[in-house]
Amino acid sequence: MNSDGRRQGALSGDNGDMASLPDAPLTEEQYLAIERLAEFKSEFHDGRMFAMSGGSPNHALLSARMISLLDRQMPAGCRVFTSDLRIKATAAGLYTYPDCSVICGEPEAFSDQKDVVLNPLLIVEVLSPSTEGYDRGKKFELYRTIASFKEYLIVHQDQRHVEHYSKQDDGSWVLREHSGVEGSVSIARLGARIPLAELYASALGLDGG
Repeated sequence: MNSDGRRQGALSGDNGDMASLPDAPLTEEQYLAIERLAEFKSEFHDGRMFAMSGGSPNHALLSARMISLLDRQMPAGCRVFTSDLRIKATAAGLYTYPDCSVICGEPEAFSDQKDVVLNPLLIVEVLSPSTEGYDRGKKFELYRTIASFKEYLIVHQDQRHVEHYSKQDDGSWVLREHSGVEGSVSIARLGARIPLAELYASALGLDGG
């Protein structure tokens, strides 16, 4: 999902009122040719494109705030990217635009056009009602096929709550959940800390708790 926060298309198991386009299966090369000329962004998986549409003010606010908080703390050699960066999970054939991502070292390009990147360390998705199940389930499964991927943050937009998945040395993933104005997310690999009070400082419609 990109900064828009929602996908008009859907993988199997998503809300039935979403439809992918076009209907005919596409190759990855055909998708990229269409996407590079398109006026709007689309994800791609399993031969299908999934158009992305506008989201809520909180989605945009939280995406921007997360990028700002991470960027000021990045160690040397690590960079924070917005949802304009197209990422490919090579083994899964997924092309997507996370709300925020971090790459350490030089970005590894998929093609000589250098507009598809393969090596995110951290990915952030801000939840929307239409994509909540996908972001936690199938999309996370596809992200885990990326060798460099080790940190996943799922940010709720209707409450101060962040789910932090971190890959362990044995290949397993540990979930830590953080809530409330006193909560904070620590990302040891990056030496970064995200206080929820700061992350949600501009969010709309939240109470003081």
